[in-house]
Amino acid sequence: MSVAPARRAAYEVVRRVFEEDAYADRALASAVRGLDERDRALAQRLAYGTVQRVRTLDHAIEQLGRRRVRKLDPPVRTALRLGAYQLGYLDSVPAHAAANESVELVRTARLERAVPFTNAVMRRLAAGIGELLESLPEGPLKHSYPDWIAETWERDLGREEALELMRAQNEPPETVVRVVRGPVEGEATDIPGALRVRRVDETALAEGRVWPQSRGSQLAGLAVGSQSGERVLDLCAAPGGKATQLAGEVVAVEKNEARARELRDNVARLGASNVTVVEADGLELPPELRDFDRALVDAPCSGLGVLAARPDLRWRARPLPELELALLRAAAERVRPGGIVVYSVCTINAVENEAMVDASGLEVDPSLAEEWPQFRHPRSPEFLLTLPHKHGTSGFFVARLKT
Repeated sequence: MSVAPARRAAYEVVRRVFEEDAYADRALASAVRGLDERDRALAQRLAYGTVQRVRTLDHAIEQLGRRRVRKLDPPVRTALRLGAYQLGYLDSVPAHAAANESVELVRTARLERAVPFTNAVMRRLAAGIGELLESLPEGPLKHSYPDWIAETWERDLGREEALELMRAQNEPPETVVRVVRGPVEGEATDIPGALRVRRVDETALAEGRVWPQSRGSQLAGLAVGSQSGERVLDLCAAPGGKATQLAGEVVAVEKNEARARELRDNVARLGASNVTVVEADGLELPPELRDFDRALVDAPCSGLGVLAARPDLRWRARPLPELELALLRAAAERVRPGGIVVYSVCTINAVENEAMVDASGLEVDPSLAEEWPQFRHPRSPEFLLTLPHKHGTSGFFVARLKT
């Protein structure tokens, strides 16, 4: 029996994420090359679901297979995780097919000695994983999150909302594009220019007519409120989704050489002739970059608001408050007195959100929340906080501040 192309691709993604520390999206792009659209979609569903649910899957493998997951050969570990995901979470996959293909993946890896073990564990999983998953108490093991993320959300939102948020970020996110130039087909949303679509039109993307960007992300760009004639600094600009939203004379800063190259390409493709890319460290800007009217600090963060779209991020995420505060202060120094600094992060974590604003000492502009009342922060209504379980988009914290 040969392994179906989609499952082989998914196996490769899961193996690379956990054995080589690869990013899931990059590993997927490489693994599905040459597959048709249907197989690509199935490979993504299998790979992303397995990576996302790996804590729960490993628990099931250890309970039913009676062997520590970390002691297994990597190909066996990967094959069992992929098989367990299909048995536990995909009703459409027959148990015998999941078992047979997991065994074949181990055989293809030339681990014939491990075939009987793999077969035995898959049979135990087929018989018992449903009941085991049902019996798990509500919490991070059941929903497959690190304890610290669950604890962070419970502290900030309360237990019930934390559980809702965990469930929401295990579901596929909506697909939304920003219309750069129309007409573009799609469903209008509560964010001007943001359309909900079934899938991203690759032709429209290549031609620079749309940009894939969540409503939460687009909201952060709109919050800057830049006008024609103003000078605007985007301190952490790659890949350019927000920079190319901004009006005025925009300086888009990116530290990493490869990401700066990608930023330039995207600026050109989207026809954002008002944007100039500067390759520099946001904490060590050239002295001539000063006296801006507005600045956007879309800072690197733990990314706890985008876990639905990035399945491996929950296993590598970490808060970055020192960097975030340093970037916020660096931007404020380059804005003229009385100017505006917008601080945004795609995370749901008070330590990286409102605590950063408090530490900056900058004055909060409350008019932002008046403009977007539906996204008011539940505890600090002068800020915005989009929540996946409430707003159906990625989680973004947005604050508008005055220098």
